Amino acid sequence: MDFDLSEDHRLIKETFARFCDERIMPQAEAIDEAHEYPYELFRELGELGFFGMRYPEDAGGSNLDLLALCLALREVSRGSMSLAGCVAMQSLMGTNFLHLLGNEDIKERLFKPALRGEKIGAICMTEPNAGSDLMSLSTNAKKVDGGYLLNGQKMWVTAAPMADFFTVFAKAGPDMKLSIFLVEKDFKGLHVGRAIEKMGVWALPTSEVAFQDCFVPDSHRLSHEYGDGGAHLKTVLAEIRIITGAMALGVAQAALDEAVRYAAERTQFGKPINRFQAIQLKLAETTDLEAATHIVHYAAWLKTSGKPHLQEAAMAKLFASEAAASICDKAARVLASYGFAMEYPVQRFLRDVRFTLIGGGTSEILKLTIAKGLNS
Repeated sequence: MDFDLSEDHRLIKETFARFCDERIMPQAEAIDEAHEYPYELFRELGELGFFGMRYPEDAGGSNLDLLALCLALREVSRGSMSLAGCVAMQSLMGTNFLHLLGNEDIKERLFKPALRGEKIGAICMTEPNAGSDLMSLSTNAKKVDGGYLLNGQKMWVTAAPMADFFTVFAKAGPDMKLSIFLVEKDFKGLHVGRAIEKMGVWALPTSEVAFQDCFVPDSHRLSHEYGDGGAHLKTVLAEIRIITGAMALGVAQAALDEAVRYAAERTQFGKPINRFQAIQLKLAETTDLEAATHIVHYAAWLKTSGKPHLQEAAMAKLFASEAAASICDKAARVLASYGFAMEYPVQRFLRDVRFTLIGGGTSEILKLTIAKGLNS
Protein backbone atom coordinates (compact mmCIF):
# COMPACT_ATOMS: atom_id res chain seq x y z
CA MET A 1 0.00 0.00 0.00
CA ASP A 2 2.12 2.86 -1.34
CA PHE A 3 -0.41 5.12 -3.06
CA ASP A 4 -0.18 7.85 -0.40
CA LEU A 5 3.61 8.07 -0.28
CA SER A 6 5.65 11.00 -1.58
CA GLU A 7 8.91 10.44 -3.42
CA ASP A 8 10.83 11.14 -0.20
CA HIS A 9 8.74 8.57 1.62
CA ARG A 10 9.27 6.01 -1.12
CA LEU A 11 13.02 6.57 -0.95
CA ILE A 12 13.00 6.07 2.83
CA LYS A 13 10.99 2.89 2.48
CA GLU A 14 13.26 1.51 -0.26
CA THR A 15 16.45 2.43 1.59
CA PHE A 16 15.50 0.66 4.80
CA ALA A 17 13.85 -2.25 3.01
CA ARG A 18 17.18 -2.87 1.31
CA PHE A 19 19.02 -2.50 4.63
CA CYS A 20 16.64 -5.02 6.17
CA ASP A 21 17.11 -7.56 3.37
CA GLU A 22 20.88 -7.20 3.11
CA ARG A 23 22.02 -6.46 6.67
CA ILE A 24 19.34 -7.37 9.22
CA MET A 25 17.67 -10.55 7.99
CA PRO A 26 20.92 -12.53 7.54
CA GLN A 27 21.76 -11.80 11.19
CA ALA A 28 18.29 -11.81 12.76
CA GLU A 29 18.39 -15.34 14.14
CA ALA A 30 21.90 -14.91 15.57
CA ILE A 31 20.97 -11.58 17.14
CA ASP A 32 18.00 -13.18 18.83
CA GLU A 33 19.84 -16.20 20.13
CA ALA A 34 22.82 -14.21 21.42
CA HIS A 35 20.58 -12.21 23.79
CA GLU A 36 22.98 -9.29 23.27
CA TYR A 37 22.44 -5.68 22.26
CA PRO A 38 22.94 -5.42 18.46
CA TYR A 39 25.60 -2.69 18.59
CA GLU A 40 26.88 -3.13 15.04
CA LEU A 41 23.52 -2.74 13.30
CA PHE A 42 22.50 -0.02 15.75
CA ARG A 43 25.53 2.06 14.75
CA GLU A 44 25.01 1.39 11.07
CA LEU A 45 21.47 2.73 11.36
CA GLY A 46 22.89 5.77 13.12
CA GLU A 47 25.20 6.36 10.16
CA LEU A 48 22.16 6.17 7.87
CA GLY A 49 20.54 8.99 9.83
CA PHE A 50 17.79 6.83 11.33
CA PHE A 51 17.86 8.41 14.79
CA GLY A 52 17.56 11.98 13.57
CA MET A 53 14.79 11.58 11.02
CA ARG A 54 12.08 13.33 13.03
CA TYR A 55 14.34 16.11 14.35
CA PRO A 56 15.05 19.42 12.56
CA GLU A 57 18.24 19.96 10.61
CA ASP A 58 19.57 22.65 12.97
CA ALA A 59 19.41 20.06 15.76
CA GLY A 60 21.40 17.53 13.76
CA GLY A 61 18.44 15.72 12.23
CA SER A 62 16.92 15.31 8.77
CA ASN A 63 13.69 17.28 9.25
CA LEU A 64 11.54 14.39 8.03
CA ASP A 65 8.09 13.57 9.37
CA LEU A 66 6.66 10.85 11.58
CA LEU A 67 5.46 8.85 8.60
CA ALA A 68 9.05 8.61 7.36
CA LEU A 69 10.11 7.19 10.72
CA CYS A 70 7.19 4.74 10.64
CA LEU A 71 8.14 3.51 7.18
CA ALA A 72 11.75 2.97 8.21
CA LEU A 73 10.79 1.35 11.50
CA ARG A 74 8.41 -1.04 9.77
CA GLU A 75 11.26 -2.31 7.60
CA VAL A 76 13.61 -2.73 10.58
CA SER A 77 10.85 -4.59 12.46
CA ARG A 78 10.37 -6.88 9.47
CA GLY A 79 13.95 -8.00 10.02
CA SER A 80 14.30 -7.95 13.81
CA MET A 81 11.87 -6.72 16.44
CA SER A 82 14.72 -6.59 18.96
CA LEU A 83 16.69 -4.18 16.79
CA ALA A 84 13.52 -2.22 16.07
CA GLY A 85 12.94 -1.78 19.79
CA CYS A 86 16.50 -0.53 20.26
CA VAL A 87 16.28 2.05 17.49
CA ALA A 88 12.71 3.13 18.31
CA MET A 89 13.85 3.96 21.84
CA GLN A 90 16.79 5.98 20.51
CA SER A 91 14.74 7.81 17.88
CA LEU A 92 11.94 8.94 20.15
CA MET A 93 11.65 8.20 23.87
CA GLY A 94 15.38 8.19 24.58
CA THR A 95 16.13 11.55 22.97
CA ASN A 96 12.87 13.49 22.67
CA PHE A 97 13.00 15.39 25.95
CA LEU A 98 16.66 16.30 25.55
CA HIS A 99 15.78 17.99 22.29
CA LEU A 100 12.69 19.76 23.64
CA LEU A 101 13.90 20.70 27.11
CA GLY A 102 17.66 20.28 27.39
CA ASN A 103 20.13 23.15 27.58
CA GLU A 104 22.88 23.68 25.01
CA ASP A 105 25.44 21.68 26.97
CA ILE A 106 23.10 18.69 27.15
CA LYS A 107 22.32 18.93 23.47
CA GLU A 108 25.98 19.09 22.45
CA ARG A 109 27.30 16.39 24.82
CA LEU A 110 24.43 13.92 24.73
CA PHE A 111 21.67 14.65 22.23
CA LYS A 112 23.68 15.20 19.05
CA PRO A 113 26.01 12.23 19.66
CA ALA A 114 22.90 10.12 20.30
CA LEU A 115 21.54 11.06 16.88
CA ARG A 116 24.76 9.70 15.39
CA GLY A 117 24.47 6.49 17.42
CA GLU A 118 27.51 7.34 19.51
CA LYS A 119 25.59 7.51 22.80
CA ILE A 120 22.53 5.58 23.92
CA GLY A 121 19.51 7.02 25.69
CA ALA A 122 16.85 5.35 27.83
CA ILE A 123 13.64 6.45 29.51
CA CYS A 124 12.46 5.54 33.00
CA MET A 125 8.68 5.67 33.47
CA THR A 126 7.17 2.38 34.66
CA GLU A 127 7.48 1.32 38.29
CA PRO A 128 6.65 -1.91 40.15
CA ASN A 129 3.31 -0.41 41.21
CA ALA A 130 2.80 2.16 38.46
CA GLY A 131 2.38 0.89 34.91
CA SER A 132 -0.72 2.10 33.12
CA ASP A 133 -1.33 4.57 35.96
CA LEU A 134 1.85 6.60 35.67
CA MET A 135 0.41 9.45 37.72
CA SER A 136 0.67 7.20 40.77
CA LEU A 137 4.43 6.66 40.52
CA SER A 138 6.41 7.02 43.72
CA THR A 139 9.89 8.00 42.48
CA ASN A 140 10.54 11.46 43.91
CA ALA A 141 13.07 14.29 43.69
CA LYS A 142 13.79 16.37 46.79
CA LYS A 143 15.26 19.86 46.32
CA VAL A 144 18.70 20.39 47.84
CA ASP A 145 21.43 22.97 47.27
CA GLY A 146 22.41 22.94 43.60
CA GLY A 147 20.02 20.23 42.54
CA TYR A 148 17.86 17.32 43.64
CA LEU A 149 18.13 13.98 45.40
CA LEU A 150 16.32 11.37 43.34
CA ASN A 151 14.93 8.25 45.02
CA GLY A 152 12.84 5.43 43.64
CA GLN A 153 12.74 2.30 41.52
CA LYS A 154 11.88 1.88 37.84
CA MET A 155 11.01 -1.27 35.89
CA TRP A 156 11.10 -2.31 32.24
CA VAL A 157 13.84 0.16 31.32
CA THR A 158 14.91 -0.63 27.76
CA ALA A 159 18.66 -0.61 27.04
CA ALA A 160 19.46 0.26 30.68
CA PRO A 161 22.77 -1.69 30.90
CA MET A 162 24.33 0.18 27.97
CA ALA A 163 22.59 3.56 28.30
CA ASP A 164 24.71 6.69 28.63
CA PHE A 165 21.81 8.74 29.99
CA PHE A 166 18.30 8.26 31.37
CA THR A 167 15.24 10.49 31.14
CA VAL A 168 13.44 9.95 34.45
CA PHE A 169 9.87 10.79 35.44
CA ALA A 170 9.51 11.62 39.13
CA LYS A 171 7.34 13.57 41.55
CA ALA A 172 8.87 16.89 42.63
CA GLY A 173 8.07 20.35 43.96
CA PRO A 174 5.84 21.51 46.82
CA ASP A 175 2.87 19.54 45.47
CA MET A 176 4.91 16.53 44.30
CA LYS A 177 3.82 16.82 40.67
CA LEU A 178 5.15 14.84 37.73
CA SER A 179 8.45 16.28 36.51
CA ILE A 180 11.29 15.18 34.23
CA PHE A 181 14.97 14.76 35.11
CA LEU A 182 18.08 13.73 33.19
CA VAL A 183 20.46 11.30 34.86
CA GLU A 184 23.83 10.44 33.32
CA LYS A 185 25.27 6.96 33.77
CA ASP A 186 28.10 8.08 36.06
CA PHE A 187 25.85 9.90 38.56
CA LYS A 188 26.35 8.53 42.04
CA GLY A 189 23.24 6.76 43.34
CA LEU A 190 22.18 5.33 39.98
CA HIS A 191 22.00 1.54 40.02
CA VAL A 192 21.13 -0.64 37.03
CA GLY A 193 19.64 -3.83 38.43
CA ARG A 194 18.79 -7.27 37.18
CA ALA A 195 17.82 -8.00 33.63
CA ILE A 196 14.24 -9.13 33.16
CA GLU A 197 13.99 -12.41 31.26
CA LYS A 198 11.36 -12.13 28.53
CA MET A 199 9.65 -14.56 26.15
CA GLY A 200 10.52 -12.38 23.16
CA VAL A 201 12.72 -9.54 21.84
CA TRP A 202 15.67 -11.34 23.40
CA ALA A 203 18.29 -8.91 22.08
CA LEU A 204 16.45 -5.93 23.57
CA PRO A 205 17.73 -5.79 27.18
CA THR A 206 15.21 -4.68 29.78
CA SER A 207 16.21 -4.03 33.37
CA GLU A 208 15.32 -2.60 36.73
CA VAL A 209 16.86 0.77 37.60
CA ALA A 210 17.07 2.21 41.12
CA PHE A 211 17.90 5.70 42.38
CA GLN A 212 19.24 6.02 45.92
CA ASP A 213 19.94 9.63 46.90
CA CYS A 214 21.05 10.16 43.31
CA PHE A 215 22.15 13.78 43.00
CA VAL A 216 20.82 15.50 39.88
CA PRO A 217 22.06 19.07 39.27
CA ASP A 218 19.61 21.89 38.61
CA SER A 219 20.73 21.96 34.97
CA HIS A 220 19.37 18.42 34.55
CA ARG A 221 15.79 19.14 35.57
CA LEU A 222 14.30 19.04 32.10
CA SER A 223 10.75 20.09 32.88
CA HIS A 224 10.65 23.86 33.23
CA GLU A 225 7.88 23.77 35.79
CA TYR A 226 6.90 21.25 38.41
CA GLY A 227 4.06 19.20 37.00
CA ASP A 228 4.50 19.80 33.28
CA GLY A 229 5.93 16.30 32.90
CA GLY A 230 2.41 14.98 32.52
CA ALA A 231 1.66 17.26 29.58
CA HIS A 232 4.92 16.35 27.84
CA LEU A 233 4.26 12.66 28.43
CA LYS A 234 0.77 12.88 26.95
CA THR A 235 2.19 14.48 23.81
CA VAL A 236 4.95 11.94 23.22
CA LEU A 237 2.72 9.00 24.16
CA ALA A 238 0.71 9.50 20.98
CA GLU A 239 3.90 9.20 18.93
CA ILE A 240 4.94 6.12 20.90
CA ARG A 241 1.63 4.49 20.02
CA ILE A 242 1.92 5.34 16.34
CA ILE A 243 5.46 3.97 15.98
CA THR A 244 4.50 0.85 17.96
CA GLY A 245 1.78 0.35 15.38
CA ALA A 246 4.42 0.65 12.66
CA MET A 247 6.55 -1.98 14.39
CA ALA A 248 3.54 -4.28 14.50
CA LEU A 249 3.14 -3.86 10.73
CA GLY A 250 6.73 -4.99 10.21
CA VAL A 251 6.58 -8.21 12.20
CA ALA A 252 3.17 -9.03 10.70
CA GLN A 253 4.60 -8.60 7.20
CA ALA A 254 7.52 -10.88 8.07
CA ALA A 255 5.19 -13.58 9.36
CA LEU A 256 2.88 -13.32 6.37
CA ASP A 257 5.80 -13.49 3.94
CA GLU A 258 7.08 -16.64 5.62
CA ALA A 259 3.64 -18.26 5.57
CA VAL A 260 3.13 -17.46 1.88
CA ARG A 261 6.57 -18.83 1.00
CA TYR A 262 6.07 -22.02 2.98
CA ALA A 263 2.56 -22.62 1.63
CA ALA A 264 3.86 -22.40 -1.93
CA GLU A 265 6.68 -24.90 -1.26
CA ARG A 266 5.01 -27.42 1.04
CA THR A 267 3.28 -30.24 -0.85
CA GLN A 268 0.57 -32.50 0.55
CA PHE A 269 -1.78 -34.85 -1.29
CA GLY A 270 0.04 -34.09 -4.53
CA LYS A 271 -0.21 -30.30 -4.57
CA PRO A 272 1.10 -27.20 -2.74
CA ILE A 273 -0.87 -26.50 0.41
CA ASN A 274 -1.65 -22.97 -0.79
CA ARG A 275 -4.15 -24.67 -3.12
CA PHE A 276 -6.24 -25.76 -0.12
CA GLN A 277 -9.02 -23.45 0.98
CA ALA A 278 -8.23 -23.83 4.69
CA ILE A 279 -4.75 -22.39 4.08
CA GLN A 280 -6.05 -19.68 1.77
CA LEU A 281 -8.38 -18.44 4.50
CA LYS A 282 -5.44 -17.96 6.85
CA LEU A 283 -3.38 -16.13 4.22
CA ALA A 284 -6.31 -13.77 3.65
CA GLU A 285 -5.30 -12.11 6.95
CA THR A 286 -3.35 -9.77 4.67
CA THR A 287 -6.60 -7.78 4.60
CA ASP A 288 -6.09 -6.75 8.22
CA LEU A 289 -2.49 -5.83 7.46
CA GLU A 290 -3.65 -3.47 4.72
CA ALA A 291 -6.24 -1.91 7.01
CA ALA A 292 -3.69 -1.52 9.80
CA THR A 293 -1.27 0.13 7.39
CA HIS A 294 -3.87 2.73 6.46
CA ILE A 295 -4.74 3.66 10.03
CA VAL A 296 -1.09 3.88 11.16
CA HIS A 297 -0.22 6.11 8.19
CA TYR A 298 -3.29 8.25 8.82
CA ALA A 299 -2.41 8.76 12.49
CA ALA A 300 1.16 9.70 11.53
CA TRP A 301 -0.17 12.17 8.95
CA LEU A 302 -2.48 13.78 11.51
CA LYS A 303 0.41 14.21 13.96
CA THR A 304 2.67 15.73 11.31
CA SER A 305 -0.12 18.06 10.14
CA GLY A 306 -0.68 19.41 13.63
CA LYS A 307 -4.23 18.05 13.74
CA PRO A 308 -5.89 16.33 16.71
CA HIS A 309 -4.56 12.79 16.74
CA LEU A 310 -4.67 11.30 20.25
CA GLN A 311 -7.71 9.16 19.47
CA GLU A 312 -6.34 8.03 16.14
CA ALA A 313 -2.96 7.18 17.69
CA ALA A 314 -4.69 4.91 20.22
CA MET A 315 -6.79 3.34 17.46
CA ALA A 316 -3.76 2.77 15.25
CA LYS A 317 -1.75 1.06 17.94
CA LEU A 318 -4.72 -1.03 19.11
CA PHE A 319 -5.74 -2.26 15.67
CA ALA A 320 -2.24 -2.79 14.29
CA SER A 321 -0.91 -4.71 17.30
CA GLU A 322 -3.98 -6.95 17.58
CA ALA A 323 -3.97 -7.59 13.83
CA ALA A 324 -0.27 -8.41 13.92
CA ALA A 325 -0.74 -10.85 16.79
CA SER A 326 -3.48 -12.61 14.81
CA ILE A 327 -1.40 -12.69 11.61
CA CYS A 328 1.61 -14.18 13.42
CA ASP A 329 -0.63 -16.82 14.97
CA LYS A 330 -2.19 -17.71 11.62
CA ALA A 331 1.26 -17.90 10.02
CA ALA A 332 2.39 -20.37 12.67
CA ARG A 333 -0.72 -22.46 11.95
CA VAL A 334 0.09 -22.52 8.24
CA LEU A 335 3.48 -24.03 9.09
CA ALA A 336 1.81 -26.46 11.53
CA SER A 337 4.55 -28.43 13.33
CA TYR A 338 7.26 -26.27 11.79
CA GLY A 339 5.55 -23.20 13.21
CA PHE A 340 6.47 -24.68 16.59
CA ALA A 341 10.06 -25.45 15.62
CA MET A 342 12.90 -23.14 16.61
CA GLU A 343 14.59 -23.65 13.22
CA TYR A 344 11.90 -21.56 11.50
CA PRO A 345 11.56 -17.82 12.15
CA VAL A 346 7.80 -17.89 12.66
CA GLN A 347 8.24 -18.85 16.30
CA ARG A 348 10.30 -15.66 16.77
CA PHE A 349 7.64 -13.52 15.14
CA LEU A 350 5.00 -15.13 17.34
CA ARG A 351 7.03 -14.36 20.48
CA ASP A 352 8.14 -10.89 19.45
CA VAL A 353 4.75 -9.59 18.35
CA ARG A 354 3.55 -9.59 21.95
CA PHE A 355 5.96 -6.72 22.57
CA THR A 356 3.67 -4.52 20.46
CA LEU A 357 0.63 -5.51 22.52
CA ILE A 358 2.23 -4.01 25.63
CA GLY A 359 4.41 -1.08 24.57
CA GLY A 360 2.56 2.22 24.45
CA GLY A 361 -0.34 0.90 26.51
CA THR A 362 -2.22 -2.39 26.65
CA SER A 363 -5.20 -2.99 24.40
CA GLU A 364 -7.51 -2.66 27.38
CA ILE A 365 -6.13 0.77 28.30
CA LEU A 366 -6.33 1.87 24.67
CA LYS A 367 -9.98 0.85 24.46
CA LEU A 368 -10.73 2.90 27.57
CA THR A 369 -8.88 5.86 26.06
CA ILE A 370 -10.84 5.58 22.83
CA ALA A 371 -14.16 5.27 24.67
CA LYS A 372 -13.43 8.34 26.81
CA GLY A 373 -12.61 10.30 23.68
CA LEU A 374 -16.09 9.65 22.35
CA ASN A 375 -17.55 11.60 25.25
CA SER A 376 -15.15 14.55 25.19
